Amino acid sequence: MIGFLENVDSKAFAIFLAIMIFFIVFLFYPLAYVFESAFVIQGKITPVFFLLLFSDQFLSQSLVNSILIGVLATVSTAVFSLPLAFLCVRYDFPCKKILQGLLLVPLVMPPFVGAIGLKQIFARYGSINLLLIDLGLMNSRRPVDWFGGGFWGIITIEVLNLFPIMYLSIAASLANIDPSLEEAAESLGARGFTLFRKVTFPLTFPGFFAGAIIVFIWAFTDLGTPLIFDFSKTIPAQIFSMTQDIETNPMGYVLTIITLLISVGALLSVKRYVGLRSYEMLARGHVIRREKTLAGWEAAGAMAFLLIIVTVAMIPQISVIVTSLAGQWFLTILPTQYTLEYYSTLITHPVAGPSILNSLFYSVLSTVIDISLGFVIAYMLTRRKFPGRNILDAVAMMPLAIPGVVIAFGYLAAFSRTQLNAFINPVPLLIISYAVRRLPYTTRAAYAGFQQTSVSLEEAAMNLGASPFRTLRSITFPLILANVIAGGILSFSAAMMEVSDSLILASQEQFFPMTKAIYVLDKRLTDGAFVASALGVVGIIVIAICFLIANKLLGKGLGQLFRAG
Repeated sequence: MIGFLENVDSKAFAIFLAIMIFFIVFLFYPLAYVFESAFVIQGKITPVFFLLLFSDQFLSQSLVNSILIGVLATVSTAVFSLPLAFLCVRYDFPCKKILQGLLLVPLVMPPFVGAIGLKQIFARYGSINLLLIDLGLMNSRRPVDWFGGGFWGIITIEVLNLFPIMYLSIAASLANIDPSLEEAAESLGARGFTLFRKVTFPLTFPGFFAGAIIVFIWAFTDLGTPLIFDFSKTIPAQIFSMTQDIETNPMGYVLTIITLLISVGALLSVKRYVGLRSYEMLARGHVIRREKTLAGWEAAGAMAFLLIIVTVAMIPQISVIVTSLAGQWFLTILPTQYTLEYYSTLITHPVAGPSILNSLFYSVLSTVIDISLGFVIAYMLTRRKFPGRNILDAVAMMPLAIPGVVIAFGYLAAFSRTQLNAFINPVPLLIISYAVRRLPYTTRAAYAGFQQTSVSLEEAAMNLGASPFRTLRSITFPLILANVIAGGILSFSAAMMEVSDSLILASQEQFFPMTKAIYVLDKRLTDGAFVASALGVVGIIVIAICFLIANKLLGKGLGQLFRAG
């Protein structure tokens, strides 16, 4: 034991313990509290509450609906993204780069913001139905319910917002396939769809499943979109409705655990499935992509196809912008008047105005935590050796696998009898929850910076008499500053439009962040949806600016992430 301690970097180990204490308090303790509240009754472990869940028709249907939303959204995005990725990776045509960049526009807006505009367009007496009525294609007394009470509306908005994630993942795998494998298959007679089915598509499985699991977990655990569509039969919506009786109703804890188990179980199942198969290709240095140049009608067809996809994908963004500018829009296909009044209203509005300042305050502080902690964790992982290094790496990435609704409910429940009671003042928990959930962004950005910076530069500085701290401050940190700032900007933008934590933790109007204000305003009559849309557009602009700055600092645009190295 004494020999072990002598070989341990005591400072690094002390920092490791301090970081682990942070995670124990703000990640593991809330989850443990939720598990205990769901399983333990009068000191005895019992599954009785879970049995009640499956005997309750409404709650069991909510579980089925959530799983269906996740599965259907995943399948739809796959169908949407596969041909898109194949076209963009394997063919070259005019305006390709511009159209590829536009394909990523949906990433700048949370699904539930787009749902506000989409409701206006596809409501029973929305723009689409009114247009069809004017053309004589629909009975004005029986307009079509396009979204089936909200269920199909949720899936639609999830697909339109999340398909870029699947597209980027599949395209990255396609771009890195060794062409010799397909050439070998062609020499044996494989052509067209047979070649794609037996060789090309199986080689994209790692990227395909990576995108699929992100889409599934996001859609399955999405809280904001069902609330906007007034569709309460989902697990996240039920968890949200049970936050007010958290001390008396144990079903909220049960639903939270079910959400966590399904999300983590799906993630582990995919990792195991992919891990059981080999996707290795012979290392030949740089991969030369099989890219065919299109011309004439083929190029025109490719551009038209991408333009249609871009137009459809941007319907939520366009509809939100139009709604925010609508001065008069009642039973007409398009607004009869346009105005900037709702944007000017944001400054003085008692809910919208303070929410912008609140979000800025929460996001800045959470980003400071992320940058500081992420930098230290990345430094520990790349520059120091200590017991528990692999544990720290795994724990730092763990928030990516835990749904936001689970963390938020855990915080609300676990700290309800402490000084961090969110019902009294949610500010500390909002900041910490934002920081914990986005910490992997800054950690991985800094980690990449450290890996790209030669240790020999630090060793040279220390050989000249510089202390480790001065070397880190004067040599290493300036070299990875762009990575750190880029990761911080991504964390900041995500915090600004965080949905689950905001909706669950902020229950008092004076503490509302932007997303909670958007939700509350959308439920108000008269101008509520219009002010909410204007506030959503402000959020879109903030996120878009953050993405552009982050890409500039990293030296690689989002539209090029799928390219081969």
